[in-house]
Amino acid sequence: MKGRILILGAGGRLGFAAALAFRDAGWSVTSMVRPGRIGIAARGTEIVEVVTRDQAIEAGEGCDVVLNALNPALTLWDRDALAHGHAGIAVAEANGATLLYPGNLFIYGPDMPPVIDETTPANPASRKGAMRVQIENYIEDAVDRGMRAIILRAGDFFGSGTGSWLDLALTKDIRRRIITYPGPLDLPHTWAYLPDLTATMVGLAERRAGFSAFETFGFAGHAPTGHELIEAMERATGLTLYPRAMNWRLLKTFGRLFKTGRELVELEYLWTTPHRISENKLAGVLGMVPHTPLAQALEASMRTLYPGLYRKNRKR
Repeated sequence: MKGRILILGAGGRLGFAAALAFRDAGWSVTSMVRPGRIGIAARGTEIVEVVTRDQAIEAGEGCDVVLNALNPALTLWDRDALAHGHAGIAVAEANGATLLYPGNLFIYGPDMPPVIDETTPANPASRKGAMRVQIENYIEDAVDRGMRAIILRAGDFFGSGTGSWLDLALTKDIRRRIITYPGPLDLPHTWAYLPDLTATMVGLAERRAGFSAFETFGFAGHAPTGHELIEAMERATGLTLYPRAMNWRLLKTFGRLFKTGRELVELEYLWTTPHRISENKLAGVLGMVPHTPLAQALEASMRTLYPGLYRKNRKR
């Protein structure tokens, strides 16, 4: 079952990747962006500039699915996160559409189990996590009023541009062959390659008629240890890379003087607590979940981020 989808935040990494995925799958896609960002939305979609919630509701008229890809910068979570969550609900509810919402792992604290599934209770340990729980509770409230919703929960995004842990932290010194890793190298950490995640969103949206009014699914993505991730990077780039530990102690002392540092410190536990996501329920619905091999996904991502790395001699 295809149809029309409105993507809120279509100028961001998730929104842009989702617009491409739904467009290429034959959907009618409306890309909603802030004023002045038309040029960065996906071609082949209807692009609308929106300022107010009423305008967003109007843009969603006739849509079957609303993807809430709005995501504030870490430093703006206190101001914008709840408002963004409410916006997606308001647009979907007003138009009788299914809300598709990208859940994350902030809702779990350092006591989360090694394997997370749809039954794992939320127990946030950060302000951002508590706000995410509020948003998901608001979604459930809207479902009780008659809205339909799908939450797809995943780990840290990578691919489809800049703005992730991959480029902002891990590979920022890759031209010097250094990888800055935020946690112990022997522990797994969960990642979601955006082209795979958005292809999964398409699959769920097309099967929405067979779901209950409210469904949650886990997206496993990749859960390599630090060692495994760096080995995959070496295969992807042909470089010998040298890991360096992220200096959380420095960030906790001097970094707290800056808002970005304070926000990042809240997320340290996601790098020191081993975890992965079960996608048994998701696989039961889709049959085969989109999954690009890690080295291949990293190569595609890093060719975009660092094209110069591939102009020199490469080894395989």
